[in-house]
Amino acid sequence: MHEDKSITLRDEPADPQAAGGEVLYREMFRIAGNDFEHGGEAATRVKALLTQLGFPPEAIRRLSIANFEAEMNVIMYADEAQLELAVLPDAVRVTITDRGQGIPDIEWAMKEGNSTATPEMRARGFGAGLGLPNIKRNADEFSISSTVNVGTTVSYVVYANGRSGGDAR
Repeated sequence: MHEDKSITLRDEPADPQAAGGEVLYREMFRIAGNDFEHGGEAATRVKALLTQLGFPPEAIRRLSIANFEAEMNVIMYADEAQLELAVLPDAVRVTITDRGQGIPDIEWAMKEGNSTATPEMRARGFGAGLGLPNIKRNADEFSISSTVNVGTTVSYVVYANGRSGGDAR
């Protein structure tokens, strides 16, 4: 039996319709939990694709950081996940939906330094409690929802030409 409680944290975009435009390209990537050997492969493939498409290097850098952090969170904490990449005319939208333990306290998990990493994860160099905050910091739009013992969905958008509304964080 799972706890039927969903918690959502959302940063509202400056323009709610901005990242909802026409999808020019879409691809799905599967991420397997506990597969440290292949950690970062989806993020690397997305980076190569966006480079081929001519996406600006600074936006690719920010998206790559967010993708790597999200991918490693899946590998460490979930059974499996699907990463959906959607390339829009002026942005890239990523949605990662996992099946796993979920996050019981999103607000706590979003604070830098808070981590539930095991000693084994720490021995691999993970567990500094920076994953979710780094995703949010590098995205122009960010949302997360989670249900304990079901899974977590993280969505974020990176704009080609900088932050929506032009503000720098």
